[in-house]
Amino acid sequence: MLRRLESRSASREHVGAEVAGCGSRQALVAIEQSSAKRIDDAGTVRWKTSQVSIDASLVARLYAQAHAERWRVSPDRFGEALEASVRRAFASRDKNRRDVERYLSALHLEDLALACGCAAGDPEAWDHFMVVHRPILYRAADALEPGGGARDLADSLYGELFGLREQAGERQSLFRYFHGRSSLSTWLRAILSQRHVDRVRSGRRLEGLPDEASFEALPAVQQTIEPDRERYVKMIHDALTRALADLPARDRLRLACYYAQDLTLAQTARLLGEHEATSSRQLNRTRRAIRQDVEQQLRVEQQLTEAEISQCFASVAADPGPLNLGSMLSGESERKESALDRSR
Repeated sequence: MLRRLESRSASREHVGAEVAGCGSRQALVAIEQSSAKRIDDAGTVRWKTSQVSIDASLVARLYAQAHAERWRVSPDRFGEALEASVRRAFASRDKNRRDVERYLSALHLEDLALACGCAAGDPEAWDHFMVVHRPILYRAADALEPGGGARDLADSLYGELFGLREQAGERQSLFRYFHGRSSLSTWLRAILSQRHVDRVRSGRRLEGLPDEASFEALPAVQQTIEPDRERYVKMIHDALTRALADLPARDRLRLACYYAQDLTLAQTARLLGEHEATSSRQLNRTRRAIRQDVEQQLRVEQQLTEAEISQCFASVAADPGPLNLGSMLSGESERKESALDRSR
């Protein structure tokens, strides 16, 4: 795999070759001479890709701290990676120069520089990546499946990381989505874990039911009837329906894709035009918001105690009965209830 990566990258011209070994002063000169951005009178860099402003001297200092010249990453390319990270982190809130500087200084800069070098196909960057991070990926894969069944997932990541697909003449490397907010090893483990989850979910959809006469067909477990279960199910249904209705349309669509339509995280992210990590974070955030909303409704409107709320969730989780997330997200359950009310 590594030989193939080296052979493919050997013909590439590395933008940062002319600045190899330069310090922050040389990096600042290179930034000022670059045509990919303009520097105003205050020394602020404005990149073509957005209105995010980063001080040129700050970019040069971070470039030197990251030792980005080791992987022949140009100050221009590293600055673009910093700008992309800022744009992602401050997408939904205002930012000032002090916040941006504090945020950038806390990034895993050396990992970000390595990701830039690998995304550009630098052979030495890939050599370092394979030596340092391949064992980490294999250990993470073995933790997911002790028998070694997940190692093929780890191996399959290399093609995505290198960027075997091209779009508009540019390789679509998975490293484009690494912004340095976590360490590179943590980011890789998160991607591998999600790939494993997607594979498990996809495999479960294809599993057939065991024959009734086979040993795999287990008898149904006899459960005691909980007297308050029907009331609990009704409470959760009403509270969950309202909580889902209050969500933004994009959050409802993400939930419907992943849970109701049973799409993988990659398919869901592709449908919404976002990265898998973003979809994963947003799903986690939405789940927490729904839980808090439902608990608040049970606490305020139903006057349940904390113990009763816990019992309510436990009862419905053990047997959700008629609860159907797909119909709730589509509004079908509300339409059925309104039709029933009209018929009375």
